[in-house]
Amino acid sequence: MLNRRETMATGASSGGTTLISSETTVKGDITFTGQLDVEGTIEGSIQAGSGDAVLRVVSGGRVSGEIKVPHATVNGKIEGDIHSSERLVLAEQAAIDGDVYYNLIEMSVGAKVNGGMRHSSSSMADDLAAKREAKAAESTLSS
Repeated sequence: MLNRRETMATGASSGGTTLISSETTVKGDITFTGQLDVEGTIEGSIQAGSGDAVLRVVSGGRVSGEIKVPHATVNGKIEGDIHSSERLVLAEQAAIDGDVYYNLIEMSVGAKVNGGMRHSSSSMADDLAAKREAKAAESTLSS
């Protein structure tokens, strides 16, 4: 039986595990429950369908799109904003090109973030993202 700390460290969640293997590219948006392990490439947004869902982007894994999940561990590349309403772990090979919205964060030496980092609750993260998108649309219209 895993205690709470071991459950969080291993990324255990209720539901099954979905694997995007290293030679696989998925084009399109993904909504998942349980655990999603990305060893390959996803070109599209990722959204959790439950409050205990866990996303893992391992070394060599790549996501191009917005991510909205409660729990995430990143050791690969993310091109887009990531919203983690519970816990976000950025391992030493993590490279994020986008804004990071988090509640709790653990960042290892060597992890890279090219964008803003904003502490927020889950509802606040959604509000900030909506305001940012509106501001970007407004500046595009005025150009």
